[in-house]
Amino acid sequence: AFLRRGWGQLRFFRVGIRAPPKLLELAVQSLLRDEALAIAALEELPAELFPPLFSAAFAGMHSQAVKAMVQAWPFPCLPLGALMKEHKPHLEIFQAAIDGLDVLLAQEVRPRRWKLQVLDLRRNAQQDFCTVWSGTRAGVCSPLEPEVVGPMRKRCRVEGARAWLKQTSAPVEVLIDLCLKEGTPDASLSYLLKKVKQRRGSLRLCCQKLRVFSMPMQKIRKILKLVQLDSVQDLEVNCTWKLATLGRFAPHLGQMVNLRRLLLSHIHMTPHAAPGMEERCVSQLTSQFPSLQHLQELYLDSISFLEGRLDQVLRCLKNPLETLSITNCLISEADLMHLSQCPSVSQLKDLSLSGVNLTSISSKPLWVLIEKASATLQDLDLDECGIMDSQFSALLPALSHCSQLTTFSFCGNPISMAVLESLLRHTVGLSKLSHVLYPAPLESYEDVHGTVHLGRLAHLHARLKQVLQELGLPSMVWFSGNPCPHCGDRTFYSPEPILCPCYMAA
Repeated sequence: AFLRRGWGQLRFFRVGIRAPPKLLELAVQSLLRDEALAIAALEELPAELFPPLFSAAFAGMHSQAVKAMVQAWPFPCLPLGALMKEHKPHLEIFQAAIDGLDVLLAQEVRPRRWKLQVLDLRRNAQQDFCTVWSGTRAGVCSPLEPEVVGPMRKRCRVEGARAWLKQTSAPVEVLIDLCLKEGTPDASLSYLLKKVKQRRGSLRLCCQKLRVFSMPMQKIRKILKLVQLDSVQDLEVNCTWKLATLGRFAPHLGQMVNLRRLLLSHIHMTPHAAPGMEERCVSQLTSQFPSLQHLQELYLDSISFLEGRLDQVLRCLKNPLETLSITNCLISEADLMHLSQCPSVSQLKDLSLSGVNLTSISSKPLWVLIEKASATLQDLDLDECGIMDSQFSALLPALSHCSQLTTFSFCGNPISMAVLESLLRHTVGLSKLSHVLYPAPLESYEDVHGTVHLGRLAHLHARLKQVLQELGLPSMVWFSGNPCPHCGDRTFYSPEPILCPCYMAA
């Protein structure tokens, strides 16, 4: 009777207006004291009580209640990952939720009240269980809205019946972010994969973010066979793979037709490979790129096969990129020239060539590349490229045309104070440029070993700030940073030094 009175009072509340917390807590606690009673009451339980009851049952390890509530879930989305992140559940309670879905999918006729379409297992989706359980934001849609009357009510019932029939035959999507590395899958993922395999067709495993680390290719293929690869939008392959291994993975990449972000890292060539094998492997990879019609971000880090082949990689891209990052790779001047002429770079917002040695390469192709993307470029990273004064000076006219540039970083390059001042004056017209991370100028070094004299650096930094003031740009932030020759950490100065551990110890 108490619960009926409580539910009756709750019916007066709209979504977005908090019910008295004590009443909710008491109702939930009363139900969960008798799990059988809670399960029996689900048919009459107001929809707005499902989320708090489910959350309490999940946290309290009430497996049978969780299983039954999944089968009766009255909303399109069940963001289970948000609860898993908060409560770190035991395997048993997770299995109970999956079993509830499994039992339901095995039924030919599903409960009319059940509306579950998406089981969201993502733990880092920036979601709050209490505000997204209905599939909409709080206050936008409520199960308590007044009923329509007359012909409108009749039409809604007919359309609702059609929608229910369609829903009962539609598959349920399970959203998950996968990280494949040695030691995985864990027990929870193994259990889920088992159920997806058993309910193939009615249970679709969708993965927006896929991370591949160290795992045998055979295991990777076995898992990816169960994933809807067209759901992958963000892929990171961060392995110490041989090029041949990447070639075997390439067919899976070609099925990720909605991919927006791709990172390939630490792929190396096989020593003493058979003639033509490297070319075949690179072709296996690049032949998949035309399928990636939605690719916007491409990151290539520590890739050993790029030198002399960058054109082969890039010409297979059909659409303009927003981000291109080629870092810690060897490329030739011809590669850089091909890059500057590639249609895919004409609308770049972010460009990084950090760790690419450009010392012996003409500045012209880089100038052409920056000029080509000048209308859209927002972030430019040329750290540790070995760019000399003469090369950098040649780039300044192109940089002055980058009207959208907000951040420019070029630490680790041997640049003099005179060129830094010239850069400042060339970029004075860039109204959006707010952060510049520059190397300690050559004049600030104590010796040939690359030891920075902090007093000299402070003096030169103050000089740059004075020039900024004179040019009317006091809000532009300039940070100086150079790696310590002993530990590799950077020493920053803006305006006081942020020292690396070596300096601190001294």
